[in-house]
Amino acid sequence: MGTRGSGGRAEPPVAVVGWAEAWEFRLDTEERPARGRRKKAVHGPLAFRVPGGWGEQRVLAPCAFPAGEDSSLGRFTGLRVCTDPAGVTLLCSVGAAEDEAGMRAFPVRDAAGAEIGRVRTAAPLRKVLNPEWFLDQPGRPEVVSRHDWARGSASEVVLRGAGKATLSVLGSMLSPGEGGDRPSARRAREWRADGELVMTSDANRAFLLRADWLDRRLVFAYALLRTRVSRKHPALALLPES
Repeated sequence: MGTRGSGGRAEPPVAVVGWAEAWEFRLDTEERPARGRRKKAVHGPLAFRVPGGWGEQRVLAPCAFPAGEDSSLGRFTGLRVCTDPAGVTLLCSVGAAEDEAGMRAFPVRDAAGAEIGRVRTAAPLRKVLNPEWFLDQPGRPEVVSRHDWARGSASEVVLRGAGKATLSVLGSMLSPGEGGDRPSARRAREWRADGELVMTSDANRAFLLRADWLDRRLVFAYALLRTRVSRKHPALALLPES
């Protein structure tokens, strides 16, 4: 069923595109942005969306759909991403966190249940720092997203965490401009593997890949794990605050 767009005309729904070749995508509901005679944006289901077209023909085509949270006895047990909005055809799933050398590791599995990689974070620092995140893809170097202070491997980040956490608490007690550690403006997050820039992300919802080998499903998993529960999309899970 179409939606009303520019000039009151019915516009057809935007077709689903392939996820494996997507280089740029964002987690959003916006399907057709407000452009030209289209005074209001047209929205569809929450999806990872790939931009395409120009002007009034600009669209954000879905390539994968969050399918909600799995839970047991009130505990988070996993997430699912599907290739259709009805959540019938599974693309990948994200399992519950496992302890791995002082970090929380979330296994990511394909539709057949085979593990295709992991998303990790130094969770013990979570309440006082924006944690560093790591994407593990078999056969590839560790993909790291980190701030200036976090240099070295994942284990080195954990070992340095206690001292940096203390500094962060002290900084947060100061007013802005007096030593606080929060940046004055949001910056895009860079993801690197052995020094190679493989991806940039913004607000944990918009992604631009720079390396064709990076498995998009790991990025989908990371985006969902960083998404907070909201009234608008209560099925989006996610990482517990504790």
